[in-house]
Amino acid sequence: MALEITDATFEEVVLKSDKPVVVDFWAAWCGPCRMVAPIIDELSSEFEGKAVIGKVDVDANQEFAAKYGVRNIPTVLVFQNGEVVGRQVGVAPKATYAEAISALL
Repeated sequence: MALEITDATFEEVVLKSDKPVVVDFWAAWCGPCRMVAPIIDELSSEFEGKAVIGKVDVDANQEFAAKYGVRNIPTVLVFQNGEVVGRQVGVAPKATYAEAISALL
């Protein structure tokens, strides 16, 4: 399962990570988000120990969604050394996310 990330934990979990971090910005009412959720959970298992895979509920945690210009969900951001190095807006195939992570390992 993907890690639940909140505004309170974002800096520690995402920005200070020494591993690549994938963050899925989502909301419970978002249909396409429900399509991305199982992909994110699978990636969490496959890249365990190599990358951090997490989710931010934008309804409950708006600070970093706003900071990174997340206007549409799902939006998946890829971070390396605290910087955004990739962005996928909308639903994409699992391979798209996996390749983004693998390129940073």
